[in-house]
Amino acid sequence: AEAAMLDQPLPLLLPAVVGCHLTGQLPPGATATDLVLTINQALRAHGVVGKFVEFFGAGARALSLADRATVSNMAPEYGATMGFFPADETTMAYLLQTGREPARVEAIRAFLKHQMLWADEAAPPPAFSSVVEVNLSGVVPCVAGPKRPHDRVPLSGMKADWQACLANPKSGFKGFGVAAPDRQATVQTAVQSTGEKVKLTHGSVVVAAITSCTNTANPSVMMAAGLLAKRAVERGLGVSSSIKTSLSPGSQAVSEYLRQAGLQQFLDKLNFHCVGFGCMTCVGNTGELDSGVAKAVEGSKLIAAAVLSGNRNFEARIHPLAAATYLASPPLVVAYALAGTVSIDFATEPLGKDKDGKAVFLKDIWPSDAEVASCVAQHVKPEVFRTVYQEMEKGNARWRELSAPSSPLYPWEKGSTYLSPPPFFAGFTPAPPT
Repeated sequence: AEAAMLDQPLPLLLPAVVGCHLTGQLPPGATATDLVLTINQALRAHGVVGKFVEFFGAGARALSLADRATVSNMAPEYGATMGFFPADETTMAYLLQTGREPARVEAIRAFLKHQMLWADEAAPPPAFSSVVEVNLSGVVPCVAGPKRPHDRVPLSGMKADWQACLANPKSGFKGFGVAAPDRQATVQTAVQSTGEKVKLTHGSVVVAAITSCTNTANPSVMMAAGLLAKRAVERGLGVSSSIKTSLSPGSQAVSEYLRQAGLQQFLDKLNFHCVGFGCMTCVGNTGELDSGVAKAVEGSKLIAAAVLSGNRNFEARIHPLAAATYLASPPLVVAYALAGTVSIDFATEPLGKDKDGKAVFLKDIWPSDAEVASCVAQHVKPEVFRTVYQEMEKGNARWRELSAPSSPLYPWEKGSTYLSPPPFFAGFTPAPPT
């Protein structure tokens, strides 16, 4: 920026552009999170560090804007400088859905077309540096972990993978080096805040967080989480107070449409209360675990687990006492909280028992794609976003009471240790020196 201001040249190395060719369509039950974890693994294997990634093909065009954003937002994890979906009518529909004025949307469309940034389905694909093929039809429910975001694990193989991780050498990204006699260790403790008595083992979930700006601003996965919570509560299932649960949406609009859909109340009953908006657990702002749980984990050296819908799960990032951290879709975060452990095969083992003592499996409460789509269509309306945006511009009472200067230039404060004017601009005059 300073070079541009001072009229100096700024050399830039043109990056390689990798094309990610998306074909097919997501199968029933697969979420945007499952898709991004699959793409993340494929691009990591290909090698895209320092490169641009452009997504193209019929599969890319079929994705919703929210799903595209979920994929693009994980560019740092697959190593790219950026992930890019060219704008098209799906982009314009999203702008209208989120409350933008039609006239502005028309201006945006015209500008993009004039700048040749509009996706042209009839044109041949660009000449990419290389191409990665990803078939959406092969995406299955999955998680990633326990130490890196590109170590994808299909949900069907999660329990076996977890058992292998316990035994594998600690020095590896897929191991904890627990000796065979210690792998069945259990610890009895009481939750300090509630008095609930719990049994902790390797793989016990101590953090379950619906977090990350794009995952929690994607209506389909958020509605799926709410619908799953609703069915769980109706069946009499609950989440142990030993688990630190949280919901931190990427937008206030999410809280509003969850409330209007009648789903936030069920998330609340499972202790997924809204704790704020923006980056929280995903950047390590988890906060302390219950003292009873923390002492039990620390004293026994159990490999406790965190499950979150974020992008990164490097060791100790989420919580120092959660040695294993798995990335998962918001509805799967709720499922693992209900189960209380990552050492579970959802296909053969129940989440718990209902009020009549009948086993409840994940398939019994998982919402269908049609149910999720119907919920999104009914409640994710432009009015929700317009109302939220208007309130954001006004701010709350405390914000409006703050005194702020109205000058067009920033009034530097002498003696400030936080913001100081750069000294090399001192003495500048409108006319260049002669």
